[in-house]
Amino acid sequence: MRFAGLARYERTLAGLERKGRARALIGQSGIDFTSNDYLGLAQSERLKNAIAEAIGRGVAVGAGGSRLLRGNHPEHEALEEQAATYFGTERVVYFGSGYAANFAVFSTLPQREDIIIHDALIHASAHEGIAASKARAMSVAHNDVGAFDEAIKRWRRSGGTGRAWIAVESLYSMDGDRAPLAQLASIANAHDAFLVVDEAHATGVFGPGGRGFSAGLEVQDNLIVLHTCGKALGVAGALLSASAVICDYLVNRARGFIYSTAPSPLMAAAVGEALRVLGDEPQRRAELDKLRAFANSALAAATGAKGSGSQILPVMIGDNARAVAIAAHMRDQGFDIRAIRPPTVPEGTARLRIAITLNVNSSMISSMFEQLAAVLADQERS
Repeated sequence: MRFAGLARYERTLAGLERKGRARALIGQSGIDFTSNDYLGLAQSERLKNAIAEAIGRGVAVGAGGSRLLRGNHPEHEALEEQAATYFGTERVVYFGSGYAANFAVFSTLPQREDIIIHDALIHASAHEGIAASKARAMSVAHNDVGAFDEAIKRWRRSGGTGRAWIAVESLYSMDGDRAPLAQLASIANAHDAFLVVDEAHATGVFGPGGRGFSAGLEVQDNLIVLHTCGKALGVAGALLSASAVICDYLVNRARGFIYSTAPSPLMAAAVGEALRVLGDEPQRRAELDKLRAFANSALAAATGAKGSGSQILPVMIGDNARAVAIAAHMRDQGFDIRAIRPPTVPEGTARLRIAITLNVNSSMISSMFEQLAAVLADQERS
């Protein structure tokens, strides 16, 4: 007999299916236009060799415990020191994922008397951390600099006495557009606020040496930056850069850090090698720059839509089922493209998220957009 307690979950799944929002795991197939492996490092020989070399000198596969117990490996410490130097920050803490790092920052650092003002399109991991915080939270319109400033002023006028936190992504993962970081840094400084910047999709791709858009911002101890390692760096984990005080506080108070088994020391060794690749092989970024410019132009020619200017190119569809059908058609034609639907994006903005990486070339990009233009035209006629 089937357990009756499963019925409510079946009803939810059926409802998602009716709305065109049901998700399923789809294997890798075809040409990569969906991953975040922007610099093509996930399959690079240098990273493979770095892991093999680490195994050869006895580095363990698993950490064996949390960082505060026996899991604190020399590879973790070496990576954090290397990353602090590379990104020009006082300290770095290595987390198992960007999600874990974002959750730790927002659930741990803002205090009850504080306010977190975040961009409406900030990543789900930040939303989860903010929801777990004791601080007040407020969402403002996407990339609206004045809204951040006015929100802090309004909070102060209403009696707010704590610290303000401004939370943004430097490059938004589903729209591919940049945050106005210089203006936001000025607002943070003017209000003695913290500025938290998630560089997930900019690290390795933008900024001097791939250090992200936050490199060179005129902020000091009030800047906290997240550099994820599973995108352009091609590995896994996240590097949280901040002042020594902030990093020590997270080590002492962030429950997700304290009570989680530490990341694999082998991953730490691989991330260290990925950072060295950023310094040694600037041609990777240069080649991606060319492909990015080519793809933005090709998108405009094929669809009439203006490109984002970045390596993330959203093609707005609107209807959930239509987005899923177009993505499936593109995969059938050999192009791995996925549909992005609510709640990942706002209602009515289902889209194809096309990512440009060094796993493709200009010929592949041209062929993909030719096919996309054809299927979009067929959809309009039907």
